Amino acid sequence: MTGPLRAALVDYLSLRRALGYRLDRPEKLLNQFLAHLEATGQDVVTVKHALEWAQLPSNGASNWWGYRLSVVRGFATYLHALDPAHQVPAAELLPQRPQRATPYLYSTADVAALMAAASSLSTPLRRTTLTTLIGLLAVTGMRVGEAIALDRTDIDLTTGRLLVRYGKFGKTRELWLHPTTLVALKRYQRLRDRAAPATGTAAFFVSAAGTRLLYCNVHHTFHRLVALAGLTARSTSCRPRIHDLRHSFAVHAMIEAYHAGQDGQARLTLLSTWLGHVDPANTYWYLSASPELMNLAGLRLEAHLDGRP
Repeated sequence: MTGPLRAALVDYLSLRRALGYRLDRPEKLLNQFLAHLEATGQDVVTVKHALEWAQLPSNGASNWWGYRLSVVRGFATYLHALDPAHQVPAAELLPQRPQRATPYLYSTADVAALMAAASSLSTPLRRTTLTTLIGLLAVTGMRVGEAIALDRTDIDLTTGRLLVRYGKFGKTRELWLHPTTLVALKRYQRLRDRAAPATGTAAFFVSAAGTRLLYCNVHHTFHRLVALAGLTARSTSCRPRIHDLRHSFAVHAMIEAYHAGQDGQARLTLLSTWLGHVDPANTYWYLSASPELMNLAGLRLEAHLDGRP
């Protein structure tokens, strides 16, 4: 359905994206919100209807409700500037209380179990796609969205160079792949070119339909693989997530550096650049969840204070 609100949403998203915001999830949510208004015959944003929609599903988490309302609030503020008839929900309504999940640090055996669980998927292409994707995330620490966004031309399977063009905040960076990773990617490429429908997509990783992977589908499948691999939550805030492959990569990289007697600060600076972090402080938070790593760091500090190597 088209209408003034739909047209205003297009303008709003264009304006925000011109300022550097990606807005993939807000765009999806705002389209759902407008569909809700249309279903109830509303053409003006009101606090009542914003709250009504934001608190869906009824058994949802309060932080999720708060996020949904915050998305509407931004759009409603834009609309209110054009027409005061539109109401802006107050910031005190459904406030978000950010609570970072505790990273689930995967062992090498955990990653192997996840990749083995992918053998249960329905087709050879799906099995190999998920196995290769999980492996690439585990050995590079890439974000899931970055891996899904890879085009075929972004990976040079001869030199081992991988170009991340759609990093956070629009940052671009280069990664260099281990020869064993290149072997796995070449194996996937051969199967993909033989088994995937010819759709003309530029995507490196493709679905069974030959199209670029969708995050929601990857996320759903990953949770199936977690269950099949027998991985369980370690606490209410520490559950196996696909993003935690990134945390695990960072922790293992630092543990290897400490065991090899390397300069931890130099490795941390390099790791921060590799992961595409704006500030090394963001990388440090990735590392603070590992007792083993904190113990190694503590031992090195004690040795330094005692004047030992």
